[in-house]
Order: sequence, then structure tokens, then C-alpha cells
Amino acid sequence: MDAKNDRRRLPSVDSVLAATAIGPAIARYGRTAATDAVRAVLARARAAGSAVGTEAAAQRAIEALAAGDRPSLRRVFNLSGTVLHTNLGRALLADAAIDAATQAMRNAVALEFDVDGGKRGERDDHLRGLLCEVTGAQDATVVNNNAAAVLIVLNTFAKDRDAVVSRGELIEIGGAFRMPEIMARAGARLVEVGTTNRTHKKDYLQALGSQTGLILKVHTSNYRVEGFTAEVPARALAAIAGERAIPLVNDLGSGTLIDLARCGLKKEPTVSEAIREGADLVTFSGDKLLGGPQAGFIVGRSDLIAAINRNPMKRALRVDKIRLAALEATLKLYRDPDSLLQRLPTLRLLARPKAEIQAAAERMLPEVKRALGPGFTADIAECTSQIGSGALPLEGVASAGLALRSARHSGAHLQALSRALRSLPIPVVGHIAEQALILDLRCLEDEAGFVRNLSSLAVES
Repeated sequence: MDAKNDRRRLPSVDSVLAATAIGPAIARYGRTAATDAVRAVLARARAAGSAVGTEAAAQRAIEALAAGDRPSLRRVFNLSGTVLHTNLGRALLADAAIDAATQAMRNAVALEFDVDGGKRGERDDHLRGLLCEVTGAQDATVVNNNAAAVLIVLNTFAKDRDAVVSRGELIEIGGAFRMPEIMARAGARLVEVGTTNRTHKKDYLQALGSQTGLILKVHTSNYRVEGFTAEVPARALAAIAGERAIPLVNDLGSGTLIDLARCGLKKEPTVSEAIREGADLVTFSGDKLLGGPQAGFIVGRSDLIAAINRNPMKRALRVDKIRLAALEATLKLYRDPDSLLQRLPTLRLLARPKAEIQAAAERMLPEVKRALGPGFTADIAECTSQIGSGALPLEGVASAGLALRSARHSGAHLQALSRALRSLPIPVVGHIAEQALILDLRCLEDEAGFVRNLSSLAVES
């Protein structure tokens, strides 16, 4: 009888919608959405046999509307210790790239229109000159990511033909995406040469024949084979390919346009070096070490680039005006090497001195302790940041951060803290190691915003 009485005491949908508090929500989300939210609130109360007043129902509906409107692609604080974290969006864009992309979104642009000639243009023209300038290549084209770049190159030159590659370079990248599978989808016949750890010049020579479409060299950026190893350098492969008139394709993966020693990192092969070593085509990413939005670049011989652009697959893999605008602005930053490390976030974060990060940790330690309460401890910790996205897999960058530990010495308690940090208005992503939740501060530049965010932290002490 009490449950029936509670149900009878439920307000009507119209009375909740007439409540003053819900008015702004109706204006923001629309009457239809607000009505559905109110009905859902009342239905839950009816099913539970509980009473709810008009104002309380309105407030619950407002909260449900706000939760449903929250973006799925949310901002987070990346304190994971991985600068180019694939699951967190990889490279942060430079201000110049963000401004250029915003202008492209707000306005009509000459995407495929020659303003001077008044006729149709080519979208690749926006990047071709810049890419040739910063890499030394004859010509260039762009697709939507590096896997697509490799795919279209294989499909253009090795469809129903042989693609020769060392067994030690048949890599698998994130998401179980394997090079042999890309080759199969491109219609190429995989010809493996050498062994996992040793491949010699004679192995390539024995594999080449009238059905060879290309030789593929893959930079093993996400792992390293050490010990009893041998590989054929790119320059020697270029000589072999040149003698047989077979294209040599060098897939650099992450790709970099500058010597990473400037950031205090171990050297990675640059795109311009690959061109000088004789590669006919070089493929690399835009959203990794280059520091731009997701894209795949193909640079090299003009006749080969022209053939790729004639492939019908190119239209399916092309990039839109927003990314083109951001890529153009990013590439222009490389014209000024002196300011590059400050203006390009990826390189700025990689080059950030440990002493600067340590000072930030010391400044924030009291605030973090206050937010955690008595159930946890927090201490300054030495960290080793990772570059991420397969680049320099064995190389770390000395960093600093905060180590948060449970006063109960409980793994479950620590996991609860990790969940609570991810539940903040701006989720905080760290990593658990050695019975501590480590917050590597290399990628934290908004200290004030981070501290404000902690004010919402609620975790069991």
C-alpha cells in the first residue's frame, strides 16, 4: 500500500517540465530530450516504488541530460609517462596548426581551386612544396595515415607481384595490425628473405626476379633485435634496387624530420637521410614524431608519386581540409629550427628538462596531499618517460612525478584511487607500478588547472 501511495505521489511529466529549474535545460537540450529525461526519472521512481518531488525530479533529469551531452572524446590529463600515447591521441597540435584548422572549419577555402587561374586545383598542392623543402624529395603526396601510405604504395607497384622484405622487418603495430596482412590486402605477394635476426645482400639478390614489384625496407621502430644480427643498409639496398630498376620503398613508421639528439634523445633515421640514401619512396606518419595531426606521407621520385596519385584508392584515402590546414601550419614550423622546440608541443615535451619537471612536482605535492586525505601518501618520484607510438622502444627520458600509495598497503584501495582520478571532471591518467600510482608530470603544463580539478576528488580514505 505504501508503494502504491508513493507512485500516486509522483508528479506528472508536465509539472516537472514546468519547474523553473529545468527551463535552461529545455532551452539547451530541446523539449523532446528533456521530456524523455523526465519520463525516465519518473519511470525509475515508479519501478522502485519510491516517491520523488517535482523539483527533485527536475534536478535528476537535468543531471541525466548533462551526462548524456558530455562528449565521448574527452580531454584528459596525460600523466601516464608516455608522450605520444596512441590511446590518448598521440601528438598535441601546435597553436599555429590549431588556428589554421579553425580557420578552415569556419570558412570556405580553396581546397581544390586554383585562385590565380580560376580553375580546379589539386589538394596535394597545399603540402607538396613544403614536404619537398623539408625532406629533399622530388615530389610528395599525403593520405590519412602511414598504414594507408604503405597500403597504396604496395597496391600501386606490387599488386599481383612480389614485394620483397626481410623477415626481421615484418612488424606488427598497434591493434594487431600486421605488415603481412597489409601486403595481402594490397594484393601483393609477400616474399620473405633472410631470417628473423640476420639478412644479407645475397638473400635479396636471390629473391629478385621478373615478378618483383618492389623492395620494402621497414624501420623496426617499435622493437629492436640485438645480439647476433645483420641487415642490409638502406644505401646498399638502393644500389641493388637501382641495378634491377625496382623501386626501393623505405617505411620509416614514426618518421622524424630532425635529429632527435636536439631533444636529448638517441638518433632516429630522418626522412631526408632516407632520401639521400637512395630510397625511391619514403613513407612516414604525421601525428607521431613529426608532431602534427594524423596523416601518412609519401615522398620520393616524381614518376612514382604520379603513379600513386593515379591509383583510384587515393581518393578513398585522402585527407580533408581541416587536416591539410593543420599539416601545412605544422610543416612550416620546421622552417625555423631555432624556435621549433618551443613551438611544437611534441618536441617541447620530449626536450623538457628533468629539473623543470621536478620543480613542478615539488610545487604541487602539498596540494595533492591535501586532496588525497589521510588514506594515501604522496611523494616525489623519479620517472622514466617513454616516447610512445613505437619510436625508440628501448629509450627512456629522465623525468619526475608523484608516487601515490595507499596507507592501507592495499592494491584494491590503490585501484579505487586510480578510478577516482579517472572520474574527475578532467580524467587523470597515470600508471600503477611497484605498489604506487605514478603520475609522471612530463606532459603536464597546466598546473593550475590540474590542481583545480583535484578539488572534485572523492575517494574512500
